[in-house]
Amino acid sequence: MTAELIAEWRDELAALTGSLGSLFNRPEPRVVFAQFIEGLLAELPKKNGWTLSERAGHATADRMQWLLNGSVWDADQLRDAVRDYVVEHLGDADASLVIDDTQAQKKGSKSVGVAFQHCGLTGDVRNCQTMVMVTYAAAGGHAFLDRRLYLPEEWAADRERCGKAGVPDEIGFATKPELAIAMLADALAAGVPFAWVLADSGYGRDPQLRAFCHDRALPYVLGVPVDLPLDGPPGKPRQPAVKRADDLLHYAKVRDQWERRSCGYGTKGERLYDWTAFAVDVKGETPAEGSTHWMVLRRSLHPNRRGKDGELHREIAYFLAHAPADATVGEIISRAGGRWQIEEDNELNKQLVGFAQYQVRKWTPWHRHVTACMLATAFLAVQRAEFPAAEAEAAAAAEADPDHDGTPGKAPVTTESEATG
Repeated sequence: MTAELIAEWRDELAALTGSLGSLFNRPEPRVVFAQFIEGLLAELPKKNGWTLSERAGHATADRMQWLLNGSVWDADQLRDAVRDYVVEHLGDADASLVIDDTQAQKKGSKSVGVAFQHCGLTGDVRNCQTMVMVTYAAAGGHAFLDRRLYLPEEWAADRERCGKAGVPDEIGFATKPELAIAMLADALAAGVPFAWVLADSGYGRDPQLRAFCHDRALPYVLGVPVDLPLDGPPGKPRQPAVKRADDLLHYAKVRDQWERRSCGYGTKGERLYDWTAFAVDVKGETPAEGSTHWMVLRRSLHPNRRGKDGELHREIAYFLAHAPADATVGEIISRAGGRWQIEEDNELNKQLVGFAQYQVRKWTPWHRHVTACMLATAFLAVQRAEFPAAEAEAAAAAEADPDHDGTPGKAPVTTESEATG
């Protein structure tokens, strides 16, 4: 990355935080908010009140802590601004909204929503907070669009505990899929351009979420459990009836028409799987007019799961697609492999901007911190999306002008001053 690009990004970040000044009714929190976002993007070992304050030159952490805990501003207004910023720069009618949850491990019992619950980070039950997230995934890039804090039933039933944690009276218990539905409804109401909804089986197993998409003719590819009821052929000798998703595995093996595709790049390189698909009827569910249901099977390349027989077998995952009638199997498989983008957003937010390093316990400060992190990584996603364009412009300039040195982000030498865009 060149010094010119770094300087340009600094100016753009200042313009972005400056455009959000209307969130605050006083100049002091506007300044601290800008410093907070800059600190989240800085190379600091941890992103908490003390480290952010030290970087900003504050003698104590009071001003940063006050920004989250005491000042007057609306985290939902910031969330809406993040959504508008992402759509403005990455908006694409062919984009996907990807749903997933992530956790922040916490100690004690005072942090809002904390409970012993399943932790995707470790694969077991831990004392943690769970947040349901929506990523906007487009050809130009991907970034978080919305968030909801999951409030376990034990919290929602204890209004005194909720009151101490600042949970609004109108907030009650909602399942994770219900939180996802609320965020999808908000995206539709805001006119967010997208074409598909993607999620894993924690959400795909929920009939309410599927019905929400059917009613609004939203295409989706959702992970589903192996026992999802299907209305398949009744079966013949040596051809078992198809009453649930995993009954299709027999036909997949007999047919042996698998397509190898990538789900993107992970820590160990490209994520390759074998895929195959079947047109299906889901028991008790009717697709939207002009749409059909498909069951997509994803198979690991190598044996990696021990079965009941004690032997290693290839892992099979099942995805239900609600697709337009003219959608190709290749497109459906491609969408099924697209959920990795929210996993990357979860990882980047935690590693780069301190997404789970907050030192706040109550409802409002939590939403402020998480939404500020969303803004920081949305900024990075936009800059990353624009960087190839800068390289392309430099290459075109070099081809047109042999004296241009071809450095991305560096303007060709001219005899007149030129405005840069």
